[in-house]
Amino acid sequence: MKVSKLAANLIGSEIVKIGNEVNELKAKGAEIANLTIGDLNSNIYPIPAKLKEEIQKAYQNNLTNYPPANGLLSLRKEVSKDLKTRWNLEYTPNDILITAGSRPLIYAVYKTIVDEGDKVVYPTPSWNNNHYAYLTSADAIEVKTTPENNFLPTADDLRPHLKGAVLVALCSPLNPTGTMFTKEQLSEICELIVAENKNRREDEKPLYLMYDQIYSNLTFGAEHVDPVSLFPEMKEYTIYIDGISKCLAATGVRVGWGFGPTHIIDKMKALLTHVGAWAPKPEQEATAKYYENPEDVNSFMEDFKGQLEASLKVLHGGIQNLKEKGFAVDSIEPMGALYLTIKLDYIGKTKQDGSVIENSSDLVFYLINEAGVALVPFSAFGEAKSEPWFRASVGGLEINEIGGMMPKLESALSKLK
Repeated sequence: MKVSKLAANLIGSEIVKIGNEVNELKAKGAEIANLTIGDLNSNIYPIPAKLKEEIQKAYQNNLTNYPPANGLLSLRKEVSKDLKTRWNLEYTPNDILITAGSRPLIYAVYKTIVDEGDKVVYPTPSWNNNHYAYLTSADAIEVKTTPENNFLPTADDLRPHLKGAVLVALCSPLNPTGTMFTKEQLSEICELIVAENKNRREDEKPLYLMYDQIYSNLTFGAEHVDPVSLFPEMKEYTIYIDGISKCLAATGVRVGWGFGPTHIIDKMKALLTHVGAWAPKPEQEATAKYYENPEDVNSFMEDFKGQLEASLKVLHGGIQNLKEKGFAVDSIEPMGALYLTIKLDYIGKTKQDGSVIENSSDLVFYLINEAGVALVPFSAFGEAKSEPWFRASVGGLEINEIGGMMPKLESALSKLK
């Protein structure tokens, strides 16, 4: 049966495909350490108790009708205050848009800025930019990054591609790597964007920056930096993506916010009125109430990120221990988010049955079946399947489960020749 060209050529999520395989095996009784999904086991990491109470209270008070299209004013006011207190960013409630998590915001940024054939620049690996570029018929320019730069794009990487581009999409801390821009790295990129916009005619579309900082409150020692704090001139060109999904362990609560230039936010708001992507009213009401007490917010975040950091350190230490034993593995020390970047240089190796691990997907499914360990290859984030790099998310496991899986991983890798 015929469908639209867009639907016919849409590529499904490789992460979901791997997750489905894991779930099917677990349903059959297999024990699998699932490090695939960028989510949290809510029995290990529940949302803040006071946030939960406020959500329940909002439902009891029948706050179940439509919220305003741009979000409850009470929540936008609290977000505005939090941005000022936390990052010294000045955005009025009218410059803030509340949606059901960050995905509608990212989609709306693309649809508001990008016309068919417009050039969009983003690094690989990165989360879902390839799909949003496809959905907007953009001319996607993928900038390959390197482990030497923590898989983050440098100004030199981006410079050749900015002329004529309308959007640069960046994320820090980065999904999938858990690495972060330094002040120097991001400053050099901002300087490029400011300079490019100064060279554009008035009748030309500006070069905008979408800055996804959904993991900004989950950092380990390193300082989170953002464009407008570094260069006030960037306020005219920067659209931020943020929310509670990760920092409050609230991925299913679906409260995200974007903020940026008024004319962009207004158009995003208008677009999303036709999509119905608002966060549920009770959850918005509860989040506003919860943010009225910054001490509670900060206390929860500190405890939560401490647990994530401890799990990431155990996993990083386990990989480094295998490296010391002579295994062809490595990992990049985690800086933020809930991800560890792992190198498993076993593509081209032979399994016990004589078949060859031909690409990163083969290795993923080998480890699921042989070690009960599930990872996501960087091919799910725009890299080639020949690349031996993988994302491991620790949000779904207890810290002792992470330690317990390492001998199984070691045994499975030792069987590859």
